[in-house]
Formats: sequence, C-alpha cells, structure tokens
Amino acid sequence: MLKQPILSIVTPTVGNFSEYWLQQLLSIQGEVEFILVYPPGATAPPIEDPRVKILYSLYKGETPQRAIGLLNVSGEYVIALDDDDFLHPHILDLTKEYFKNFPQSWLLRLYKEKIDYLDQEKITRPWQDLPDINKLNVSKKRGEKDENLLELPIAPLENPLDIKVALWSYAKRKDIHGAHVEPFNNSIWKTQLVKDTLIDLTQTMRLAELLTWLPLWGLDRALGLFIQAKFFQKDSHIGHWMPEPGQIRYIVRPYSLKTIRLLVLTEGLLIKRFPQYGYFWNLFFEELYNGIKTKIRRAISPNSK
Repeated sequence: MLKQPILSIVTPTVGNFSEYWLQQLLSIQGEVEFILVYPPGATAPPIEDPRVKILYSLYKGETPQRAIGLLNVSGEYVIALDDDDFLHPHILDLTKEYFKNFPQSWLLRLYKEKIDYLDQEKITRPWQDLPDINKLNVSKKRGEKDENLLELPIAPLENPLDIKVALWSYAKRKDIHGAHVEPFNNSIWKTQLVKDTLIDLTQTMRLAELLTWLPLWGLDRALGLFIQAKFFQKDSHIGHWMPEPGQIRYIVRPYSLKTIRLLVLTEGLLIKRFPQYGYFWNLFFEELYNGIKTKIRRAISPNSK
C-alpha cells in the first residue's frame, strides 16, 4: 500500500518529453506523487511507477492542464514542473526539513540552475549534495557567493501606479526589483494555499459567464502573485530562497521554440480581482507595451525574436 504523499509534482504535458526526463523524474525518492496532465484526445503511455497519476484536462493548454493537476494533488506540499526541467532526487528530504524548521512559511524557492537545452553535459551530470537546512543561516540580502537562506518578503503590492509606466512604453518598472517572488513554478508551496487560491482564480477567469479558459494564458506568474494578493499581509515574509548548488535544472530554449503566451491577459485577471494594488497595474501596462512592441518587431522583421 502506497504511503500518503508529502510532495506532489504537477506537470502539464502533450507527451513529448524524453525518456531521460521521465527516468530522472521517477528517480525522485520518497513519498512523492507525480501528476501528469494531458490535453483532451491525447494518449498517455503506461508508466509502472505507482506514484504516477495520469489526468486528462477538458481543455487544451498549459493553464487549464496545470490547474487541473494542482486541484487534484494529495501532498501537503506541491511544486509545478515543466516536462523538460529536472528536480533533485532528494528534494523531498529538503522539503520536510525546511518546513519543519519554518512551519509558518508559504513557500520554499529553489535555487534554479539555468542550462541551455543543447548542453547535454550539464543536463546529465550528477547532482551535488543538497545543503543542510539546519546548518544554514538566514539573511535579508544575498551576496555573490552567499550560502545562506535568503528571506523572501511578500510582493510589494501596495506600491502605487507609476504614471510613467502607464503612459510611456519605454519607462521601466521600479517595483520589480528585490527578493520577492512573482512566479509560481519551480518553488515548493503549501498545497492548501494553492487550492484555495485556484478556486478564486478560476472564478475570476469567467468573463461575462461565457468564457472560462484561454489556451494561451500563462498560469505561472499569475498564480504566484494571486496567492500573495489573496492572503496579503503587508511587510510580512512568506518563505526563503535556497542557496547553491542547484536543486532544479531549468532548461532554457530559444524564444522561437517557446509557446506564445498572451501574458497581458493574465495580468488583466490580477487587476480584475485586485484593482486596489498599483503593483498589478504597473505589471499590466508593462506587458501591454511589451506585446505591442513585439508585434511591431515581427511585422518589420518576421525572423526577429
């Protein structure tokens, strides 16, 4: 009989992952469940590991597939992983030890090692031993060779709207800087926070009671910020950021190989639900202008990135 999972790993996929990726995923040890979510009409290959749960989404796209997976996890903690990124085989030991030491934390941000998708030597090299949480000090600022846990403040959502960002496409946001986290993926979160937020977020997605999902929406940053807005506590600290060596290998692909994401639609959801936060308005206008500039560049030079 399988033990109750402690950590759930959720991956939306169309099934194009490599055999090596699957082998490495299943090498993760302990009370872990792997949730692979396929689009409608796909056929998942049989996987013998009983920790694997196969789900099928009613809608095609990263956002609905990942959301379905997150809503069906059984572990106390959860992490979202793409089907070409790699997680340390002893990540469960780190998870248990971290939340034992910091039970009030919302998340543990992993140290992400970015590796070019063609660099097989770095992708396949042996993992280094994980840091011992009990021997790490906590710091408020990270240095170049810091070996401490970096304290993560909640995103500064109460920052006011920057009128320059709203009116001038080349103005730069100032509130993006700092140790706070925006993305949801590649961090370990408390499951209950995620499930409570997803119910709220999916209701926010309904437009005029007609449209629920758009396939090109991106859930990563929206969910990370939605959680912080839903449970916002000004000036609080919600977790920590691990030091090196890497606990996750994030595979970097050229822009031309990536799926297009209409991020401005996602940021619009944040404004729809939390219009009181200037941080979200700044983010919305930034993505709006970035999308316009990208479209113009492609019209002028179709091969540009």
